[in-house]
Amino acid sequence: MGRAFEYRKARKMKRWGQMAKTFTRIGKDIVIAVKAAGPDPDTNGRLRAIIQNAKAANMPKENVERAIKKASSKEQEDYKEIVYEGYAPHGIGLVIETATDNLNRTVANIRSYLNKLGGSLGTQGMLDFMFTRKSVFRIPAEGVDMEDLELELIDLGADELELDEETNQIVIYGDFTAFGALQKYLEEKGYELKGAEFERIPTDYKELTDDQMADVEKLIERIEEDDDVQMVYHNMK
Repeated sequence: MGRAFEYRKARKMKRWGQMAKTFTRIGKDIVIAVKAAGPDPDTNGRLRAIIQNAKAANMPKENVERAIKKASSKEQEDYKEIVYEGYAPHGIGLVIETATDNLNRTVANIRSYLNKLGGSLGTQGMLDFMFTRKSVFRIPAEGVDMEDLELELIDLGADELELDEETNQIVIYGDFTAFGALQKYLEEKGYELKGAEFERIPTDYKELTDDQMADVEKLIERIEEDDDVQMVYHNMK
């Protein structure tokens, strides 16, 4: 299987161990949601979804409550959501979502990682043709008729449903603008949300050799380690 397989295996083990990083990312999501629409999950759908994601990530309830309380205080700094786009080695497109309180630091760091590891930073919007932004929900598959559910959701903006056999969850993909409508319907019908977020789905994937994949994954891992980085998307198969 070679060097690339071993690298991916090691990276996966490391990522599973990045609980603190995951909690930090969710904490920033909470701040942004609270600043935008208040601390009450009943009236803030985005915050409600983030709390569900925190639960799925096994983030302790007291951590979530503390983050909401802190986000409501005047002492809490604002985070700006900035998206960077560029290329990794071997022509792989990268979209890097960040939440930062220091734009100069963030862009300098992102540019440095790319330059040192064979990538390049581009301009915002240059990869719009390569990724489609979607609303993505996950619910338990047990007892759910996927065909019936798809018929119910299609008028609300759902595009596609698929079964994730590894987790036995139904993954619902919908239009970016349909997030609120889909979330409201699923909650009102009593479905347990295991995940609710926006994702960038590649319109096409590029196949690389194992050694080339290792080069790209080394860069992605370095970017993901940055505290300002929330999510990294790529079109590597």
